[in-house]
Amino acid sequence: MKRREWLGLAFAAAVTPVTTARAQANGLVVFAAASLKNALDEIAADWSKSTSRPMPRISYAASSALAKQMEQGAPADMFISADLDWMDYVEKKDLIAKDTRFNLLGNKIVLIAPKDSKAAVDVKQGVDLSRALAGGKLAMGNVDAVPAGKYGKSALEKLGAWNGVKESVAQSDNVRAALLLVARGEAPLGIVYATDAAAEPNVKIVGTFPEDSYPPILYPAALARDSKAADAKPFLDHLKSVRARPSFERQGFTVLVKSNSAT
Repeated sequence: MKRREWLGLAFAAAVTPVTTARAQANGLVVFAAASLKNALDEIAADWSKSTSRPMPRISYAASSALAKQMEQGAPADMFISADLDWMDYVEKKDLIAKDTRFNLLGNKIVLIAPKDSKAAVDVKQGVDLSRALAGGKLAMGNVDAVPAGKYGKSALEKLGAWNGVKESVAQSDNVRAALLLVARGEAPLGIVYATDAAAEPNVKIVGTFPEDSYPPILYPAALARDSKAADAKPFLDHLKSVRARPSFERQGFTVLVKSNSAT
């Protein structure tokens, strides 16, 4: 399938739709986990302005969906995953340039509720989330594929709470969709990244999961093996720069790389 045709499919899964004109244009295409949207949009706009380079076209979706699109031939130039598993997946498929791979960011998962909720949950061993739900739904990313959902299920299992809520889980295609369910009041509680909670004014954090209850949350980044975009490596390098770092940190990410000079 041609590059232009695939761009239409890739961006159909994005959090924010793009225009047909942009989707048909050539240039840098970044596949990025949905939870990166606020920070990466800001970084990309600043990079484009400061370097006079074309704005990268970023497709946001669950890491699982993006990895599968890459496997099917989608012409991404860069992939930023919300967990190691899906980056490992595309690496085993020989879809990334292995020598460009690195762990960019860290994150945490939290329990959220609508901003006007009176809920307060002590998230610890033996926590009874089913009581806190009071018959409502627990919004999460898909627990078998979406990284935030996988982390959430892992934490609930470790805390002995999974069996009590598994029939009440409302699973979504990506973590931002789970966030929206809570923000709209359609679910009384949800499990999302701390950065998602910080980005949405209509939710609040009502509990924080112990960090030893789930695997470390790491965001690896890498160039696609067949990328021909001239801006791909410069933009990847920019993500490590002192100029990009504050945008990640303002959203609550932990930057794991030593920052290089601004690009």
